[in-house]
Amino acid sequence: MLTGNQSTVSEFILLGLSVDPFVQTMLFFIFLAIYMTTLCVNVLLIVAVRTDKRLHTSMYTFLSSLAFLEIFYTSTVVPKMLSNFLSLKKTISFAGCVTQFFFFLFLGETECILLALMAYDRYVAICNPLHYNMIMNTMVCMRMISMAWLSGCISSTIDTFFILSLTYCGPNTINHFFCEAPLLMELSCSDVSSVNILKLVGSTILLFVPLSLIIISYLRIIITITTIHLGKNKAFSTCVSHLMVVVIYYGTSIFMYITPENSVPKNVNKMVAVVYTMITPMLNPLIYSLRNKDVHRAMRKLVGEQDILEQTCSIVPGELVGYGT
Repeated sequence: MLTGNQSTVSEFILLGLSVDPFVQTMLFFIFLAIYMTTLCVNVLLIVAVRTDKRLHTSMYTFLSSLAFLEIFYTSTVVPKMLSNFLSLKKTISFAGCVTQFFFFLFLGETECILLALMAYDRYVAICNPLHYNMIMNTMVCMRMISMAWLSGCISSTIDTFFILSLTYCGPNTINHFFCEAPLLMELSCSDVSSVNILKLVGSTILLFVPLSLIIISYLRIIITITTIHLGKNKAFSTCVSHLMVVVIYYGTSIFMYITPENSVPKNVNKMVAVVYTMITPMLNPLIYSLRNKDVHRAMRKLVGEQDILEQTCSIVPGELVGYGT
């Protein structure tokens, strides 16, 4: 492949999580079950939001967009990892590695922005409920979601360009179960100092700018809740699920991309990667649906269970029922 420099490596070897055949077989069935569960719960959440007219609001549009993203996010990594568990030749082509890198980064960066937009949505619902439907109307919501996906695509394209500008002349063994930027740069025989700086700056911006928006939104939410005399617990519970997802996602991402290289054992990095590539996409829809009465009811209707009467409780005007209600 020619990208300004000549790369002689045509494929990479993925060492995966274990070299023990028995352990690999066990992991195959465990991760296959996790992957199938992830697909099912996210598809179920999307269908529930689309088919229940009571869920046709900006809040649930963000939620279904996140579920849609999670399906493809985990699918960029898990199918190849599962096939390698059962394959003697655990390789991925150079083009396949770069493609996996691009889409994984694209979807991961988009999720960072989506989580920040969901925090802003809760801020408007709780702190400015009278104008919520006007501020967060369908058109504004779709534009925000489109902006998140476009920003993730542009950022990932830039990062992929820098990765392709490097020369890979051997070795070609990646001590991981998928292609990540730090590991690809370790294998490059080019000077990666400038790329490392750009990666650190880019990761910091893409993680901490959305995270700052989330923190500011929740600080404003907390201040507003302290002025409410009735229903403080109800108001804060609307944000609990989103906060849980944010802590898990941003915690693992910061651990992987901001901590100094070689300061953490490779096996620890792999375990953390398992969390944000497989466990988090499976847990997110469960966290949101189990704590949200509206989503819970809609999903039960989809699987054929009888709908139950909803207890109505309003503590402020506007749509205060939130991600964790």
